[in-house]
Amino acid sequence: MIKPSIPSGSRDFSSEEVYKRQYIFNIIRGVFERYGYLPIETPTMENLETLEGKYGEEGDRLLFRILNSGDFKKDISASEFDESSANQLISKVSAKGLRYDLTIPFARFVVMHQNEITFPFKRYQIQPVYRADRPQRGRYREFYQCDADVIGSDSLVNEMELIRIFDEVFLLLGIAVTIKLNNRKILSGMAASINASDKFSDITIAVDKLDKIGIQGVRQQLITGGLSESQIHVIEKFFSLKDESEQMLHDAKSLLINSETGQKGIAELKEILQLLKITGITKASVEVDFTLARGLDYYTGAIMEVKSNDVKMGSIGGGGRYDDLTGVFGLKGVSGVGISFGADRIYDVMEELKLFPIGTQAGTKILFIHFNEASLNYSLPLLQKVRAEGISAEIYPSSEKIKKQLKYADEKRILFVVLVGEDEMKTGKLTLKNMQTGAQESLTIEEIVQKVKVVASKMFKI
Repeated sequence: MIKPSIPSGSRDFSSEEVYKRQYIFNIIRGVFERYGYLPIETPTMENLETLEGKYGEEGDRLLFRILNSGDFKKDISASEFDESSANQLISKVSAKGLRYDLTIPFARFVVMHQNEITFPFKRYQIQPVYRADRPQRGRYREFYQCDADVIGSDSLVNEMELIRIFDEVFLLLGIAVTIKLNNRKILSGMAASINASDKFSDITIAVDKLDKIGIQGVRQQLITGGLSESQIHVIEKFFSLKDESEQMLHDAKSLLINSETGQKGIAELKEILQLLKITGITKASVEVDFTLARGLDYYTGAIMEVKSNDVKMGSIGGGGRYDDLTGVFGLKGVSGVGISFGADRIYDVMEELKLFPIGTQAGTKILFIHFNEASLNYSLPLLQKVRAEGISAEIYPSSEKIKKQLKYADEKRILFVVLVGEDEMKTGKLTLKNMQTGAQESLTIEEIVQKVKVVASKMFKI
């Protein structure tokens, strides 16, 4: 007999957990749509040529590759199978992979549907993504991303609005956050200033791990990447800038005086901060942080990351500007910017802080309890009448003892039960019991409908 199990890094979700996740998704979706973003969906599988080479060397290692259908070895000779390296074999036996994120599939979608969409194109997606990562708290192999991107515009108004979306969503969820900002042009200028432009990817990948491996770990990775002590010293000096955002940008401007690219990155951050000052931030703290790198290769401009102020965990949101991402698929010169919410980490934060409202769990509001065939038959039309009013309701399927039926309602956290016995059938006044307070009253079905709507509307969306 096989012991039931699921792959490491994946999870089952109970009904209660699904309702809580839907609560998060619904809030995020509502804010996305309020800002004019339209929903799309893309396949779980993409061609590997779509995915490979877009996330950097480390990202490529975390791609889940799918073996070709049928006999995937049929076109490989025995000698090739024995002598080929793992990477060579993969290219011969696998042509598809699970999506690593939603941004690259979005770029592919834009190119394929460019004649059907209106630019600037604002879209959102809420779908699972897959990474062959080492599972740990807050890090899974299958997890949901909630993305919003606008493509076909290089206006920094888009960055400002995406930061405001972060602010509004986390305000509605009750999570206190800090939104960190940087610009890849600033990092590029810093790399150029130490004659290490060819090491730019190595630098950003190392710095992106600062929270995980600490400054000494970053230093060692930079040494391994071929940087000298003098180069590392400049990098550490740059990253040690800590002050108010405007002062940090002023200090960085002095350090990057000879870098046109770096100066442009500083100017962009200044403009974004100015736009935010005009429109206002509701709750979140917004800070410039030059150690923010976002290790993905496709970022080219402003980058952002969101951290919970009250729970020690990795980022719960992030994003940035990417120029010409669609160019790899044949549509040149189209700039875009986007953000992503890490729904699974957000869930963990809300659980730890007990932020889910009491009414998060939807489900059945009324259970009809009956005692025999006559009361069952009497209840069935009433059950349908309640459902027709938009109230979720069910009937216990058999005439069991009342204690057993009440236990069922209690374990399912059903808000009310309606007891239908001989007296109720004679008078038309049904016994309504509030399962939270234990209070009982005799009401007509019309009165029950109104009563349940009033009480449940305070806790649930019916």
